[in-house]
Amino acid sequence: MHPEVRQKGPGSCPICGMALEPLAPALVQADLKKDAEYRMMWRRFVVSAIFSVPLLLIAMGPYMGLPVAAWLGLGGRAQHLLELLLATPVVLWGAWPFFVRAVQSLKGFNLNMFTLIGLGVAVAYAYSLIAALWPDIFPPAFREADGSVPVYFEAAAVITTLVLLGQVLELRARHRTSGAIRALLALAPPEAVRIRADGSDEVVPVADVRVGDRLRVREGEKIPVDGRVEQGEAVVDESMVTGEPIPAEKGPGDAVTGATVVLRGSIVIKAERVGTDTVLARIVQMVAEAQRSRAPIQALADRVAAVFVPAVVLVSIITFIAWGLWGPDPRLAHALVNAVAVLIIACPCALGLATPMSIMVATGKGAQHGVLIRNARAIERLEKVTAVVVDKTGTITEGRPRLAALGLLDEADVGEDELLRLVASIERASSHPLSLALVAAARERGLALAEPEEVENVTGAGIRGVVDGRRLAIGKPSFVAAETGADSEELMAGSPGIEEQRRSGATVVLVAVDGRPAAWLAIADPIRPTSRAAVAALKRLGIAVIMASGDQEPTARAVARQVGIERVFAGVSPEDKAGIVKE
Repeated sequence: MHPEVRQKGPGSCPICGMALEPLAPALVQADLKKDAEYRMMWRRFVVSAIFSVPLLLIAMGPYMGLPVAAWLGLGGRAQHLLELLLATPVVLWGAWPFFVRAVQSLKGFNLNMFTLIGLGVAVAYAYSLIAALWPDIFPPAFREADGSVPVYFEAAAVITTLVLLGQVLELRARHRTSGAIRALLALAPPEAVRIRADGSDEVVPVADVRVGDRLRVREGEKIPVDGRVEQGEAVVDESMVTGEPIPAEKGPGDAVTGATVVLRGSIVIKAERVGTDTVLARIVQMVAEAQRSRAPIQALADRVAAVFVPAVVLVSIITFIAWGLWGPDPRLAHALVNAVAVLIIACPCALGLATPMSIMVATGKGAQHGVLIRNARAIERLEKVTAVVVDKTGTITEGRPRLAALGLLDEADVGEDELLRLVASIERASSHPLSLALVAAARERGLALAEPEEVENVTGAGIRGVVDGRRLAIGKPSFVAAETGADSEELMAGSPGIEEQRRSGATVVLVAVDGRPAAWLAIADPIRPTSRAAVAALKRLGIAVIMASGDQEPTARAVARQVGIERVFAGVSPEDKAGIVKE
């Protein structure tokens, strides 16, 4: 596959003969059976197989203990004419795409595997056609001991059928790898809710959204395009774009990205980038370009193929001459079939397919797992990597915070379940990402949540409110200390479990009930079960593993210690992480 080749509509590359990839991927033809090229190749393969199987049995049956021709009462010229009838649709219709590609390769002198296939099939069929229709024109050197002229219709037909099968399998593999692009495209919602000038809502296709349109996005919906929040607040899952699994809080003035999901809240956004300008569209285009890109080793494969194919043709000619001069009788018949065998067997199918297909599979699988590969050169250079820099959240850890522990303080007058029910009832009204962990923990225990009252979110500190007549304050030690009149350091020292949880990397929040310190909650992001084994495997390969995290140093080092990472950079921004990679 040569990315520099451009044409309107589908077709084959005039240099290597492989199918061209669309420049602009679209969410169409998701069903393989609707792919025009696949349907064409599949039909040709099925029809060719239907004709080739009986042809093979008639021609080669005696060698397999199945004298099909004798059972049918056929022999000599009658058998050859039947073989001609069976082989003709296979060669003239089934192999037609290969002949077209072979001619293209000869016109531009870009010899490839289809050059050899076309030559081999054409020579075998043309010779057999003449031998079947006009056997008398052949000299004795072409004849068998019984005077008949051998034909090789079954060779031409079976070769064609097998190459068609290879094309069908290749197209299936391409469809599977391009499924990553279709999965990315499917992330975008098909419709958007646009706000009219009079304030009413209308549902429109995303393709009709224009820059400057005001769009309403409710809880559970996907943001249709890139834009900026004008009204409302929401918790948004941006993991599709940022890789950060912990949802982000969004409010007026904050940028939002298309295809991300509003987990909680409702917002009105102003569209800023639509169509091919969105982040998602650029990601899709990047993956598509990576799949079309060429690895440096492909240049070597091209140079080898440029010499290899002409060399095979030359060897085929030498084979014909050698068998014609010194082979057994009938010499010319043996010379022809062996010359054709050289053309077919030496066909460099793997040389032309292996590298492009491996690139498509690597980039497709990477995209499915959230890894965007810039180009084929990056894949090839990956073999030389000596160090890997990983993030903590969502990479080493699961990226889904959970309630790790709950401890009651001495002044608590409620049990664990009741306290968690009260806390979750308040947190249900919070926009903080960690509140999701507390609500989920309560639901896992089957606790019935109540409707909170007088809820007040204190940015960067905590939340307070009333549930079933009880006033709660949940948040940082300083926030809860102010609510209770206690000292924050004394509160943190009130339970030995608090320090233990902090050393393990958990985030600890305090809870006050009716003005008295009641409990502490440890919220942690669990380490992935595979992280320790993955780090160990990389180390065995001689690859150093480095963690770069935006978390505070105690938390980052606690996680790194559990998975066996020694070198840690904590409290770094995304820009700092890029600098670490460059170092």
